[in-house]
Amino acid sequence: MKIILTHEQADFDAVASQLGAYLLDETFIPIQPRKMNRNVRAFLTLYGMDLPFISADDLPREPVDSVKLVDTQSISSVKGMNPATQVHVIDHHPLREDLPPDWILTVSGTGANTTMFVETLREHDVILNTVQSTLLLLGIYEDTGSLTYSRTTARDLRAAGYLLEQGASLQIATDFLNHPLSKDQQEIYDQLRASAEFHNIHGQNIVLARGDASKIDEELSTIAHKLRDLLDPDALFVLVLTRSGVQLIARSSNDNIDVSRIAANFGGGGHERAAAALIKDRQLENIHDELIQLLPDHVGAAITVSQIMSRSPQLLSPITLVEEAARQMQRYGHEGYPVVRDGKVIGLLTRRAVDRAVSHKMNPTVDRVMDAGEYTASPTDSIEYLQKLMTDSGWGQVLVVQPESGQIIGIVTRTDLLKTLSPTARIPSRQSLVDRLERALPAAVVDFLKVVAQIAHEQQAAVYIVGGFVRDLLLDRPSLDYDLVVEGDAIAVAKSLARRFGGRVTSHSRFGTAKWILRPGAIMNTQLQVRNLDKVIKRGSLDELPETLDLVSARTEFYTYPTALPTVERGSIKLDLHRRDFTINTLALRLDGNHYGELHDYWGGLADLRHGLVRVLHSISFVDDPTRILRAVRFEQRFGFQIEGRTLELLTEALSLLDRVSGDRIRHELNIILAENRATASLARMSELGILAAIHKELVWDGWLEKRFQDILSGQPDTYWMDFIGKIELEERIKIAYILWLVRLSPGVARNISERIKLSTELKRMVQSTVYLWQNMPGIENEKPSVVTSRISDVHPLGIYALFYATEDQAQRDIITRYVQIWRNISPTISGYDLKIQGIPPGPVYRRILEALREAWLDGDITSVEQETVMLDQLIASSRGKLVGNRKEKS
Repeated sequence: MKIILTHEQADFDAVASQLGAYLLDETFIPIQPRKMNRNVRAFLTLYGMDLPFISADDLPREPVDSVKLVDTQSISSVKGMNPATQVHVIDHHPLREDLPPDWILTVSGTGANTTMFVETLREHDVILNTVQSTLLLLGIYEDTGSLTYSRTTARDLRAAGYLLEQGASLQIATDFLNHPLSKDQQEIYDQLRASAEFHNIHGQNIVLARGDASKIDEELSTIAHKLRDLLDPDALFVLVLTRSGVQLIARSSNDNIDVSRIAANFGGGGHERAAAALIKDRQLENIHDELIQLLPDHVGAAITVSQIMSRSPQLLSPITLVEEAARQMQRYGHEGYPVVRDGKVIGLLTRRAVDRAVSHKMNPTVDRVMDAGEYTASPTDSIEYLQKLMTDSGWGQVLVVQPESGQIIGIVTRTDLLKTLSPTARIPSRQSLVDRLERALPAAVVDFLKVVAQIAHEQQAAVYIVGGFVRDLLLDRPSLDYDLVVEGDAIAVAKSLARRFGGRVTSHSRFGTAKWILRPGAIMNTQLQVRNLDKVIKRGSLDELPETLDLVSARTEFYTYPTALPTVERGSIKLDLHRRDFTINTLALRLDGNHYGELHDYWGGLADLRHGLVRVLHSISFVDDPTRILRAVRFEQRFGFQIEGRTLELLTEALSLLDRVSGDRIRHELNIILAENRATASLARMSELGILAAIHKELVWDGWLEKRFQDILSGQPDTYWMDFIGKIELEERIKIAYILWLVRLSPGVARNISERIKLSTELKRMVQSTVYLWQNMPGIENEKPSVVTSRISDVHPLGIYALFYATEDQAQRDIITRYVQIWRNISPTISGYDLKIQGIPPGPVYRRILEALREAWLDGDITSVEQETVMLDQLIASSRGKLVGNRKEKS
């Protein structure tokens, strides 16, 4: 006989694993555990008739030849078992060291044990019914917290997705995952809640609770879950007196508290986040006191060095020359470099030492001027230890070394420490950020990004949404414009996506950027199509997905000289964010694995968002890129913020550098400002700060412009204007704004400014023709309609519209209105064809005759076709006379 066993007090993962083992080999009999969690027992009561479980009491009296032991490594004796019984363990818990040597072991690090069986069922194309697939889904969901616990793997997600395809019911799963407490359970819950003790250990919030269940026989893990949900500690320890002994249940909410190690001290075990132990022959109070003594040694610091360090540090060899070190400090802005020989730290080179050597015109190797020492930190060290190390050593840059291998894995600086120790803005909860993210983007796009993050996670790369999208999300101004940064190889991730789902990848290896082209409309090859995306996009439509997806490798950059374009090198997400313009744009939201929804704020962006400040990251930000001066004002006005005091000083000091920025880059920034709702406020602020004058000394802003820009940049013109120039979109509004901005200037100055900001050739012509007409507007109301029409018709319709808003003279406005509504549409009834019939040879004479007729119609000299015919005869006769005279002269 062959049977399938699991642990007592079985949860859904245990019984689902039994079902999975049975479905793979129906010669094995799954034995229903004697003790099960209450929600598991309720499920089997309702659906057990469709499942293969039998009671141990109903087993035939036969020897047990083979046992599959699932979701546990502790076996309970069943009648028929003997020393010859073969045991095969299939488990996902850490391997115990005391297992019999003849046991067969299959151990995998999935979040749920059930996942391993689902993967094999899928490989063998086993058909599942709704009850089977739902129980298997419950096994995965319960042990992974519905796929939210940190131990959840990509394998668990894929297995859950497969079960949903097989017909698993989420409604049933929800009902049994959130089963209400029984009356007895509620009594124990009330005891635990009343006895809860709160301890702060290394900055972690630890809760201990005690209760007495010796007179009842109830499942306790559900009670612990509900207590944790209520109190939300970093770790929860429940001690309950039962008939069998003291039951310890431990739950952790972060990676710095491994409760399985704590439970091991009491003979128990489990996962890092969930563990238990049954402690016999000991008093509850003694166990409580021992637990209190153990916790400080097992609870990690709330913040460790690994959480604030930067990876891939730059190092110096002891034989590097000081001048080369100085160039590196200038390039990257670092204040110090660790000096390493053969993988070992031997000293720290500071900027002060370099400056002193350079000032004395010395160029020794760095080992001659460095501060000698071997100071390093471990990734698990607390920031309290780091603070003491920096204080005692005087080092502001400390390398982080893996204790086991001695490998250098990162660096932590004094700035990192100070930012951590200083008061910081409260970070929104991960769940609230997830909720905001999933409200901001279409459901299909959310599913799509999760797929991208999963592929990256499989390649051990992290994926972040960065910059403006995160900023706007936190300001409750969400947009659909998101940027993705990969901490790893973005090109490899894009190629992996294309291999799995189709499409095409273009990349730029120098910058570490890749574009995954998903849709045929995005490229010339109309045969290109994605595959299988519909199977992973569970909500919404594939039509909601972008045509292309840009992936960028995290990088750092430096400027070889002010206003130059940056030189780029690969870096970490922290360094990637540090190259951005302002702190409010340095926020990142992580998407992959267990980190989904984590907010990364290395540079104080969240605090500045909450205080309404626009702050540059470092003192030479405006020197590196002076166009940030215009962006600072744009963000200030868009959000109703203030440019931070020191940032304003740096901005003012860098104004002269705008003269060295190309006109294309200046115009690009101005175009973005003109597209903003608060464009006029931004331009007024730029004028106040001297930014416009720094771009060109004649570029001014005043109340006259402000009033007209407000009219031009909002609303649509009257119907007759729409007939003349069509619907005015954003591009046209911006062109009109430039024309208005320059129309009052002299033609020469307007031309110079147009050249300075590199307006397009077409827009330059619009500006120039409008400027000339503006200068000739005085007295135009006294001119004949034909003269007015001749002047105005040379101007582009957008220029005429701008001119209408520019003039305050009602008579001039009336003239422009008559031109647009009436005069521009007047033309003679005669055409060139009629002149040809009259026998007049084609040539310039056609134009003279037709223009004369049009002027006569405009000025009222003719008002009927008969009068036009008479005038035409006169013009033809005159023209023929001139032609005859010309021939005689030539002869």
